[in-house]
Amino acid sequence: MQFALLAREQPHISIFGFPIYAYAIIIVCGMAVAAVVIGLLFKRRNMSVDLFMTYFCITVPVAVITTRLFYCITDGMPIGEWLDFESIRQGGLSIIGGIIGGAASVLVISLVKKVNFFRAGDCIVVGLLLAQAIGRWGNFANQEVYGAEVTNPALQFFPISVYIEDNGAWHYAFFFYESMVTLTAGILLFINAWKNPYKPNGVNTACYFIVYGAVRSIMEPLRDSSYILQGGGVPWSLVFSILMLVAGIGLLVTLLALNKINEGKCIGSATGQKYAIAEYIKDSKKDVAYLDKINMMCKIYPEKYAEKPAKEIKAKKENDDVKK
Repeated sequence: MQFALLAREQPHISIFGFPIYAYAIIIVCGMAVAAVVIGLLFKRRNMSVDLFMTYFCITVPVAVITTRLFYCITDGMPIGEWLDFESIRQGGLSIIGGIIGGAASVLVISLVKKVNFFRAGDCIVVGLLLAQAIGRWGNFANQEVYGAEVTNPALQFFPISVYIEDNGAWHYAFFFYESMVTLTAGILLFINAWKNPYKPNGVNTACYFIVYGAVRSIMEPLRDSSYILQGGGVPWSLVFSILMLVAGIGLLVTLLALNKINEGKCIGSATGQKYAIAEYIKDSKKDVAYLDKINMMCKIYPEKYAEKPAKEIKAKKENDDVKK
């Protein structure tokens, strides 16, 4: 079947004559899903949801800026066009730039808040993978980020390939491949974060860099050349993807080795506290750790958590009754 857009113009909706592109809508949807999932995992893994909002409100704007800057720098765009409104609306973003900026801001917040960077990162990377999986469909909307032309009629169908109106040909649907791999990885890391409270922190974070670095390292050279950032003749996205892959492998091996040395086991502990998330992490001194069905540590150490005030419980019950 011909799974493609029927118009060359970027799809959009108009509000009072102002176009809002499908690409932007899809990206925002991805961010919303990520926010919900990360907030849920913060609660699950014994951290204040308010703490997540601190990360979210700072990290997202920083990541948006660095997403744009990385593209502009590595694509060799003239400085005068970096902040040009029309240039920005036409696209020109790089996920890798967002990862760099986002990681840097998470690190700074973690240092200021005295939070283990990897403990927060293990939750954040799950939402990031899901947002990236959704965001790739924005490439379908714009008919971009595809592979080589598919000349074999037997392979000219979605999801193997996608029909591109601009050149009237079928191309390998790289956006779909990447979306499905990152979605699968996101689900698996979510399950790990939801069920595994054991040391060390950072396994999810390392796996994120391994998965995303590997996916981009494989697919980047196979993309249509017009979608490869190669300012100055250097394939920047490929270079950074390989660095991410190597760093992820190195980080995973280091984390497991250090845990083996310090705790007697690669996962958990043979000599002491086996849980990596036993301590409740507050956003401020006023935060109180209440018993909660989602927080997995509440089931293990219920004596460490306070009952919610009667007034709050009553208000919640009344709200639930109203909803019913």
